[in-house]
This record gives sequence, C-alpha cells and structure tokens, in this order.
Amino acid sequence: MGYACPVCGSEQADAVHLANHLAVTASLGREDHLEWLDEHVPNWDEQTPEELGELVSEHASEIDTPDFDEGPAHDHGRPAGLEDDLARQTRQPGRSDLSAGAEGVLEEARELTQQMYADADSEDGDVDGTSSDPAGARDAEAAADESPNENA
Repeated sequence: MGYACPVCGSEQADAVHLANHLAVTASLGREDHLEWLDEHVPNWDEQTPEELGELVSEHASEIDTPDFDEGPAHDHGRPAGLEDDLARQTRQPGRSDLSAGAEGVLEEARELTQQMYADADSEDGDVDGTSSDPAGARDAEAAADESPNENA
C-alpha cells in the first residue's frame, strides 16, 4: 500500500516517500505543498522523514502501488513517472506565466541592454564591426597613466 499526495495526487510508495515528496516539493517553492504542510504539520521542517511520514500519512489516501523490492538492493532513486509528475506540475498556474509586472521588468531590461550595446558601439566607432582603437591601446594607455615609472 502506498499513498496519494493530499495536495497533487502524486503516487508515493510509502509514508517516507510521501513525506519526502511533500517536503522537497514545498522546499522547491510550490506554495500549495508548503501551505498544506504548514497547516497540517506546523513544525514539518524539524521532522525526520520517518516522523513526518507518520504525520502526513494520516491525511493521505491509501492507494494500491506496485510491489517494491525492499531487499538490500532497493534503490531509493527516482520513482517511475517522476518526469511525468514534474511536467504536469510545471503546467499548473503560476509555474510558467509571468505577471504583467515581471513582463514589464524584462522588457525594460531588454531595452536597456540594447541601448547599452548601441552606446558602447558608438563610443568605440564599432558600428561596422571594426574599432577605430587598436586592440588594447586604451588598456595600455590606462596602465601607463597608473604606472609610477615616468619612462613607462
């Protein structure tokens, strides 16, 4: 028997896997998982996976899951379907949509970047891809100005 995540329905093999799913997903910024944990287990971030598993499994639906080999070779790696779960979560509201404010900030940054490059090109005389200043000449002049040696 496994558990379905009480927030997103993701299938988990056991209570520890459910606890890890909830905690990791909340820690990665999924507000729905974080709010659920804060509401149901206020000190969730102070629990071991086993302790948290006992607490969160009380609120989760038991489901039939495939038999997992719990022998010494049992791999706690990625469960089957992880990529599908992640893809489904990224399509939920708030995961890829930018707010109007964020869109405005990005557009302003693009414009400022283009202006910065245009200004740098016009100062260098680099409109056609060639510079009127030989490579490194300005750097050499600056270094000479800072040098305490008069002959440099």
